[in-house]
Amino acid sequence: MTSLYDNIIFGPVRSRRLGLSLGVNLLPVESKLCNFDCIYCECGWNADHAGRRRFNAREDVKSMLGEVLTRMVSEGTPPDVITFAGNGEPTMHPDFEAIIDDTIALRDELCPAAKVSVLSNATQLHREDVRRALRRVDNNILKLDSAFDATVQLVNKPVGSYSVESTVEWMKLFKGQMILQTMFLRGEYNGHRVDNTTEEQVVAWLRIVEQIAPRQVMVYSLDRDTPCPTLEKVSREELQQIAARVEALGVACSVA
Repeated sequence: MTSLYDNIIFGPVRSRRLGLSLGVNLLPVESKLCNFDCIYCECGWNADHAGRRRFNAREDVKSMLGEVLTRMVSEGTPPDVITFAGNGEPTMHPDFEAIIDDTIALRDELCPAAKVSVLSNATQLHREDVRRALRRVDNNILKLDSAFDATVQLVNKPVGSYSVESTVEWMKLFKGQMILQTMFLRGEYNGHRVDNTTEEQVVAWLRIVEQIAPRQVMVYSLDRDTPCPTLEKVSREELQQIAARVEALGVACSVA
């Protein structure tokens, strides 16, 4: 059963990758708003969420985040990380850069040890304001699930034009100051075999990792319900084998 985040601020939750994470949802609280329609998305299919599709206002995000952080700090449980995720792609928000500035100011004032993280599908890297904002956060975690456009079309189902080559060129502009995140999975979707763990897929993906030279790579597999029921989780052992090949390139890699 896929599910949505029902508020602007959610959690905190214990993240597999980030520690005690307080979530920030810039997307609608009653529907999904994303320019990907990933077959593994825990929020479900885009078509299932045709409700009020409006970004949350910058002022509301700032006030609610300030309230929750103040409460958590007063209770002696400040978050390890403030994570932008939620019901879709956060960098689509027209005020994304200003919201990041607000968040960093609140963090510095209330819980300076906390990190600010953004989980992004990397589709808005052509926007200079988005790139500026992502450079300011502690962890800009950018998605690339395959080196092949055909696989991205099958797995991520981007809305509008998308090119792996262009995305990689935008990622290179960060000069290593980014984290690359990849979901490994296999199964079937719409009569097509899905598997980005084959030797052909992994070798091509490793070539891109080498080009981007991120400061870290995160590899993971399915952990929650998916809208496509015919997908299979990749074992931790296989993920560790892939991670070892990343580390052989001199790039740190974590398995979640």
